[in-house]
Amino acid sequence: MKSRSFIAVAASIVLLLACAGAVLAYDSAQRHTIARGITVGGVDIGGLSDAQARARLAAAYRQRLGHPLVLHFGRQRFVLSPRRARVTVSVQQSVQQALDRTRSDNIFVRVFRSVTDGEIHASIDPQISYSSAALDRMVAHVARVLNRSAHDASISFAGDSIGQVTSTTGIAVRSARLTAMITSALTDPARSRSIAIPVTRTRPAVTSAALAAKYPTIITVDRSTFRLRLWKGLRLVRSYTIAVGMAGLETPAGLYHIQDKEVNPSWHVPNSAWAGSLAGQVIAPGPADPIKARWMGIYNGAGIHGTDELSSLGSAASHGCIRMAIPDVIQLYDQTPVGTPVYIA
Repeated sequence: MKSRSFIAVAASIVLLLACAGAVLAYDSAQRHTIARGITVGGVDIGGLSDAQARARLAAAYRQRLGHPLVLHFGRQRFVLSPRRARVTVSVQQSVQQALDRTRSDNIFVRVFRSVTDGEIHASIDPQISYSSAALDRMVAHVARVLNRSAHDASISFAGDSIGQVTSTTGIAVRSARLTAMITSALTDPARSRSIAIPVTRTRPAVTSAALAAKYPTIITVDRSTFRLRLWKGLRLVRSYTIAVGMAGLETPAGLYHIQDKEVNPSWHVPNSAWAGSLAGQVIAPGPADPIKARWMGIYNGAGIHGTDELSSLGSAASHGCIRMAIPDVIQLYDQTPVGTPVYIA
């Protein structure tokens, strides 16, 4: 009886050892096989041998990472090729991580999973590296090309025209954000190879639209052609024939402003030799007063006024002032507030 029990126990032990050996042998045969459900960067390598997995990953990386990154802003394009970025992929390391995950469970779990086609559902990040220096150079190049300061709209004066410089919006590349976007695209094969360059925009203090509001009225004077022009909203609205200062008493050139205005002004005769006995006197409005109808002072006793000496218009005949026909000076007076720029060329 004892002999039979011993035999039965011995047989059971032999059977267990045989099963264990079979399990060990089966598991050893599967040591180079990756568990189902494991992916690397979205590439399914489950159920493959390590050699097969390397081949599949290498092909996938060549296809996904072989195309350059295209950075774009408006019509500007910047290309960063894998070679320039020095992108390298450690296929072996990624496959080894997959194998390590496969073998991380105990032998019985591994064998049961294998014989039942069980899955792990593990995602492994691909082992991709690049040159940080190359990336920094690209971002710096993009910033050099695109960055610009905001510029206010402005005007330039001439005797017969007003030049305009349009405003520009400032642009600053968000370098840190762009670096992060390129890094993500280089290291994630599933990312788009097209990147919209992030920027910060700065509006100018004076836009082109606001420039006309800043200069609602302008007067320009061309002494060479004896023309005074009136501009409204930077557009020419009227042109008048005038007289300007004679030789030795020239109307002063430069940019001035209407400083004061007066209806039917008196003539404050300057203390100058040309004034003779009238020097320093004040001549009340009337026939003896050469300043007719309106006065608009611009600089150091010089101004714009009406005259009844119509024959002097179109010539250099005054003592420094700008003469206009009386109807013209009345019309101009009503349209030019104090502070209006007056440019004399």
